[in-house]
Amino acid sequence: MAALAPLPPLPPLPPLPPLPPQFKSIQHHLRTAQEHDKRDPVVAYYCRLYAMQTGMKIDSKTPECRKFLSKLMDQLEALKKQLGDNEAVTQEIVGSAHLENYALKMFLYADNEDRAGRFHKNMIKSFYTASLLIDVITVFGELTDENVKHRKYARWKATYIHNCLKNGETPQAGPVGIEEDNGVTSNTIQPTPQTIPAIDPALFNTVSQGDIRLTPEDFARAQKYCKYAGSALQYEDVSTAVQNLQKALKLLTTGRE
Repeated sequence: MAALAPLPPLPPLPPLPPLPPQFKSIQHHLRTAQEHDKRDPVVAYYCRLYAMQTGMKIDSKTPECRKFLSKLMDQLEALKKQLGDNEAVTQEIVGSAHLENYALKMFLYADNEDRAGRFHKNMIKSFYTASLLIDVITVFGELTDENVKHRKYARWKATYIHNCLKNGETPQAGPVGIEEDNGVTSNTIQPTPQTIPAIDPALFNTVSQGDIRLTPEDFARAQKYCKYAGSALQYEDVSTAVQNLQKALKLLTTGRE
């Protein structure tokens, strides 16, 4: 498969004023945005959009907060203008798939390193950044249960491994020792990119057209899953592509997800 053409470098964005103390909760999302300005401007755009939306909810009246949000809006407008013809910005469904797949790839990298017992700063940061990017996915609506579990697990792992290394202890690899109320076990973690999930034969037991009634919402959800699959294939992520195609097929043939 031919490699995707890299996005052209973007001109510098207008600088932001100092971060008001009220916005401490979004400082890491903004830092992630800066780190992705050259690596992936689409991710950088949505990180800033999340920070903007969250900041508006926290405090949009205090002068220092209004000034900060105004400058952040200038950055968003500049980015949107520079990325104006990018489908991941102009089409919400494409943007959501792009962000979700990016977060998943980062999560899987960290999870693979963890399961192999390779503990280092990059894998800790990857876990934590994946959790931040799952926060950002909320700009498109509510998170899926799967994303909620991944976010909780990634944050728990990042904190746990960081503390172990800081204290000179050897972390336990994989999802061992996780508290039950986290709701995460080894069975809830997505397979590694090298693992192609088996196709469930039941998905091919088609139901006659007259036995099911598909609503416009069903078709929209099926289209969303196909978009996610297409986006995953751009990153050569076969596992995620197969999973989303399975979901689309099941929905179209049974009327249920």
